[in-house]
Amino acid sequence: MTSSKIKFIATDMDGTLLDNSKVLSPDFHTLFPRLEQAGILFAAASGRQYYSLLETFSAQQNEMVFIAENGTLVMYKGEELYSATIDRDEITQVIETTRAIDDAFIVLCGKKSAYIETQDPTACEEIARYYHRCEYVDDLLSVEDEFIKVAILHFGGTEALVYPSIHAAFGDSHQVVVSAAIWLDVMNARASKGDAIRHLQETMGFTYEETMSFGDYFNDVEMLEASYHAYAMENAHEKVKAYARFIAPSNEDKGVYVVLERLLEQRQ
Repeated sequence: MTSSKIKFIATDMDGTLLDNSKVLSPDFHTLFPRLEQAGILFAAASGRQYYSLLETFSAQQNEMVFIAENGTLVMYKGEELYSATIDRDEITQVIETTRAIDDAFIVLCGKKSAYIETQDPTACEEIARYYHRCEYVDDLLSVEDEFIKVAILHFGGTEALVYPSIHAAFGDSHQVVVSAAIWLDVMNARASKGDAIRHLQETMGFTYEETMSFGDYFNDVEMLEASYHAYAMENAHEKVKAYARFIAPSNEDKGVYVVLERLLEQRQ
């Protein structure tokens, strides 16, 4: 399968496009217009909030797609293309169940903002990395918004300390995914980066064979499955690599850039 036919590229952010300091390389700003000239649509596909992604890609925000909140919200040129919401009753159940987990912090993710009821400084610092529009409230159950995700932060590790109980309670009715070592997301059962990409394939005129993606963690699995040119990073979780057709160099070695430079060279 030749990479010269690629029309759409989606990349995860943390552990993938960003370095370990969560910084976007200046190289991106010279690479992006070259992708545009090649007729390739680029998407940031992340567990991060839409408003956080807008800030990171302020110079490109009108030319790229944002697959935010792990695929629960897709935006393009300021317009919503797709969303997967969660009913208020279900949100209440997830919040009440999570409150019973020792040392867990909850981020309630709505379309307008993220909401927290913690003032723990360490938790707030971590949350601010990913949610640039975030409001403190006394009670998450009183918030009015359209909800797309509940994110759970646990500094002891979500795979061991949060996933078992949350998956047992909601795994049959919702998408429950460990999105990073200390983060877990609960979403609509049909929500994922992969479902978002399949929606874009159907509505924007590109195919599975014309799709390339990059990821490193469990929230990227469906995205890799939705892409023929599926790359796991060298630093990816070992179980995630099994879902990829190719391996890119690590994020610290600018693996995404290495692969995209090779792609653009083939098109010259």
